[in-house]
Amino acid sequence: MKNYLYYLTTWIAATIVLFSCQQADLPNEFVQVKDGSFLLNNKPYHFKGANYWQGMNLGAPASGDRDRLRRELDQLKEIGVSNLRVLAASEADTSMRFAIHPALQTAPGVYNKDIWQGLDFLLDEMSKRDMKAVMVLSNFWTWSGGFPQYIKWADGVPIPYPQDEAHSWDEFQQFSAGFYSNSMAQDMLISHIEKVINRVNSISGLSYKDDPTIMAWQLANEPRGINVPEKFRAWTANTSAYIKSLDKNHLVGLGTEGNTAGIMAGVNVLLDNDDINIDYITMHIWAQNWGWFKPGDGEKVFEETLQKVDAYWNDHVKVAKKLNKPIVLEEFGIARDSSSYLPAATSYWRDKYFEYLFKKVKESVAANEPVKGFNFWSYSGEGRPSRPGEYWQKGDVLLGDPPHELQGWYGVYDTDSTTLNLIKKY
Repeated sequence: MKNYLYYLTTWIAATIVLFSCQQADLPNEFVQVKDGSFLLNNKPYHFKGANYWQGMNLGAPASGDRDRLRRELDQLKEIGVSNLRVLAASEADTSMRFAIHPALQTAPGVYNKDIWQGLDFLLDEMSKRDMKAVMVLSNFWTWSGGFPQYIKWADGVPIPYPQDEAHSWDEFQQFSAGFYSNSMAQDMLISHIEKVINRVNSISGLSYKDDPTIMAWQLANEPRGINVPEKFRAWTANTSAYIKSLDKNHLVGLGTEGNTAGIMAGVNVLLDNDDINIDYITMHIWAQNWGWFKPGDGEKVFEETLQKVDAYWNDHVKVAKKLNKPIVLEEFGIARDSSSYLPAATSYWRDKYFEYLFKKVKESVAANEPVKGFNFWSYSGEGRPSRPGEYWQKGDVLLGDPPHELQGWYGVYDTDSTTLNLIKKY
């Protein structure tokens, strides 16, 4: 009897080990992080991608344009784009300015069914094309409502729009950073996060938390700590832990710029990402926004800009190695030549800038360095500005340029053949 029990116990133990090994080798359709790299189906995952925040609105059955969405997804697929950073949230009451309308959430807990179905449709169409989605859950800026709208709902206070001469960008950023001290505003966002993660897609029947089309949840678009970095990091820690408690399948990222060119932004790529619930790092390189270069400055200034890009890149790669996490170059762009907002303007400097960054990402992947992919800013596709160089208004065509920025600034059109060929090349 003792020998029988011994052999039975040994067989059971061996079977468990064998089954565990087989399970470990099974393909996993969800993007994972291991040893500083992304994995998909147990193979290295790296990508070229685009920011395509407007996909949710284009997919809406009543207010959107599903045929245009399908065509643009096909266009992106044809040039090799396999990863899209999209909105999974937008908040705007009727008086919200410099924000996308119609919004998903029009009052606290009040949702637009049409836009929900637009997000369902976007994910279903992306799934058909083997694309992955990075889902942005909120925004530091006004263009999808985000923190400013939640604060307005919570406190009933007006938003100091920096586009108005009466208010500065510094004043606005301090207002938006008040979100980290506003428990009511935070509760509104938490409620939305729970709702979107648990949503069941009306087309595919999959709950979002079980949908492998989604690569990651991002806490917000470019959240900054400003003058309260400790409160900012407390919020990111609590929120990322909450997302992980709801969803064990998907990655979580901050959506921050990394560091910025200004020391007053209240961000620190090392401290911000040193959290067990943050799976990967993001960096945004805005050479023009940060005053490094604009089209027309000439070759000398451009070369000096590339040196600044390299220094910024190297600082972030060092942090990624220290934290043993992959990093994505998630936003970057340059205006059209002569800083023109006209769709017909050429894009010589943008193409030079893009090619330099594409090459850096490609070399990083080849050398197994931490930078594993990019999402250029941004794809406008068939959209053209109704009034080039002016702010978006309700009813205008949707572009890659968000409503709080002058239309025609950075977006890549479906006719920008030199840029599209460059993306395809890499």
